Amino acid sequence: MSIQSDQRVILPGGTIGMLGGGQLGRMFAAAASQLGYRVVVLADREDCPAAAVAWKTIVGELADRTLLDKFARHCDVVTMEFENLSVDAVRYLATLVPVYPDPEVLRISQDRRYEKQKFFDAGLAVTPFHVVNNHDDLSNAAAELGLPLVLKTARDGYDGKGQWKIGPSEASDLTQFVIDRPMIAEAWITYQREISVLIARSAAGDVAVYRPLENQHHNHILDVTLCPARISTRVESAAIRLAIAAADTISLVGLMCVEMFQDEQDRLMINEVAPRPHNSGHLTIEACHTSQFQQQVRVVCGLPLGDPALRVPAAAMVNLMGELWDGGEPNWAAALATPGVNLHLYDKGVAAKGRKMGHLTATGDDSEAIAHWLDGVRQSLVIHQPATTSASAYG
Repeated sequence: MSIQSDQRVILPGGTIGMLGGGQLGRMFAAAASQLGYRVVVLADREDCPAAAVAWKTIVGELADRTLLDKFARHCDVVTMEFENLSVDAVRYLATLVPVYPDPEVLRISQDRRYEKQKFFDAGLAVTPFHVVNNHDDLSNAAAELGLPLVLKTARDGYDGKGQWKIGPSEASDLTQFVIDRPMIAEAWITYQREISVLIARSAAGDVAVYRPLENQHHNHILDVTLCPARISTRVESAAIRLAIAAADTISLVGLMCVEMFQDEQDRLMINEVAPRPHNSGHLTIEACHTSQFQQQVRVVCGLPLGDPALRVPAAAMVNLMGELWDGGEPNWAAALATPGVNLHLYDKGVAAKGRKMGHLTATGDDSEAIAHWLDGVRQSLVIHQPATTSASAYG
């Protein structure tokens, strides 16, 4: 039974503010527009990916309260596409207009120390950790957690950035690792797979949980997602329960991705959470009755949560990284001429190594087979430049 909530309902025709103008904001704006909402984006540049889809783009910095006042006047409610935002600025904005998720959720999720401790104190399984503020802390972490371990910055790290693996060979000289900011050491987990679970939680405490997704990485960046994850019914149920417990623990109102490891004994532990749509959930656009982006619209506007169930047996996604452009503009015709392939490009302009430029998705009967097929389609996009040869003496 739902509990009572005083959340204001924003009906279609209203205006939603989006903090951030990247690809997540772009896909959110498309979903919101489909439901009849206008989206105002607050971004740091005019030509951000979301600008082409949003109703209005306001350019500036969160530290500018005059700008926040202007932004709030346009909005009935505000949400966000990433969590590395100034909590003080979002708290101020929340005095002007409803903001989901709550600034306190933002504070917890943007700092690994607070996030791990919050879930640990609630009795949830997390990767074993140790807060590191100096080299003595790091030595204690090595003794407590064992080696290898992973040293991470407490804030701002993503896609493998701000992370260092420390193995037994480095144990004799831990001072080689610069500790110039708050950090956290985590035990090295030998795991079968990484799983992510998308969950929406309303202000009334209702939840909508998507089937667990299985993620595969390349160079620490998400490369392929399989849906559903190749796990047993028992493990799937446990993953869903853990995601619900995590959302309840932080009193989430919004959409969240809970990343977790499945170790060799089938135990699950939370790695980290992101209180927003997630790269692994992009396939929900084609695969589910309600995409993660429409779900975010629904929950922040106080509407009934949508059905997260799959409407197909299986789906997969592959990311399109900037390296794909090394030989020139990719051969988009190769993807567009392939039945069943869905192409999503983010309009980021300049392609760079390690930069997510788009993705491909497809649906079918077997997620692993779909992913293998999509990888072949992705390879067909590459333009191979002809090899250059030196001039012959014989002309």
